[in-house]
Amino acid sequence: MVVTNACAPDPRVLRHARWMQEAGYSVTVHAFDREEQQPLSENHHGVRIMRYRLGSVAYGGTLNTYRGIRRFQHKVIRTLANDPPELVYCHDADTLRVGCALRASKNVPFVFDMHDLQHTWIRYAAPQSRFRAALSGRMKSRMLNRAKQATVIITSSAQLNEGKPRGFLEWLHHHGLESHAVENRPMPPFAPGKTPPSETWTVGYIGRVRDMKAFDLLVQAVKSLPPHNRPKLRVAGDGTMAAKVRTMLMEEVEQGHLEAEVSGAFTHHELPDLLNEIDVMYAMYSPRRGNIMQGALPVKMFDAAAQGIPTLVNDDCLMGDLAETEGIGMAAPWGHEERVGEVLFELKDRVVELTANGERERQRWLKAMAEVFAILQ
Repeated sequence: MVVTNACAPDPRVLRHARWMQEAGYSVTVHAFDREEQQPLSENHHGVRIMRYRLGSVAYGGTLNTYRGIRRFQHKVIRTLANDPPELVYCHDADTLRVGCALRASKNVPFVFDMHDLQHTWIRYAAPQSRFRAALSGRMKSRMLNRAKQATVIITSSAQLNEGKPRGFLEWLHHHGLESHAVENRPMPPFAPGKTPPSETWTVGYIGRVRDMKAFDLLVQAVKSLPPHNRPKLRVAGDGTMAAKVRTMLMEEVEQGHLEAEVSGAFTHHELPDLLNEIDVMYAMYSPRRGNIMQGALPVKMFDAAAQGIPTLVNDDCLMGDLAETEGIGMAAPWGHEERVGEVLFELKDRVVELTANGERERQRWLKAMAEVFAILQ
């Protein structure tokens, strides 16, 4: 398996690695330790994680990031070519180069597991930029051409009902590629569930902090509530906007507008305790991130629901449709701070249940991988 983060951890990658292992195969995850802070080698329940250090490389859409990922891709290709595996499992579009190279040179089949529409990220910082639009278009075209060579394509979302918002499966189908949807839901058992707050309540954002506009909206939504109804904010996670979000929230705290607690990166083992601190999960994102409207499903919505916590998400897209269909959250219109505040307040006492969890997704994954297993036997 190949992934361009440090896999420290990456729950979807490790979950699929474990499933591969349970199917009878040994698995090594080749991961890119961009910040050079993780062990070079690690064993995760029998799955080996092999990390590459090739100089510090920031997350984001910079030229340095692109060059760093290219170095990682070429290094992994050379490593695997020396001792070819039976299968290369590519997590997201920036690892497809590895799969295609091993297929061409060693006739090794590969799986493409598409978590995200990666080419949309390049436009986020400056959506009006013609240069970024052209670069995004090239990335999209390259991804589609490479994906055609995959034995099987797995993706993370699909439309619920005809006429409803579409997911990544439908996006791929529109571009001539057939795929299987395996959602990023946690595996049981789960930690004890939420109990409704008696007095004060807390809205949380637990995950990568990359969207400043989402936090601007959250702050304004909380401030639109009467002071005695306002929640505490709990933010945990690293990311490209983590420092700016921390500064903004601390300024609001100093001015007496709200109460907030902010912390950095956390481990997967710490997630249940963090979730235990909150009553509502906030998972709204700027629609300018193209993948939001095309079918992205926030993992934090499923992690929260597993502990009985409802989530607020964007409306008029798949995440809103799923949250309300399954009863694990509510949707609100982007930019309408008063409505966002009202929905947050409405959710504070609600306890939800995640009726479909990772075990259902494991069965979907096994069905999707049947063609691959037939080749490998």
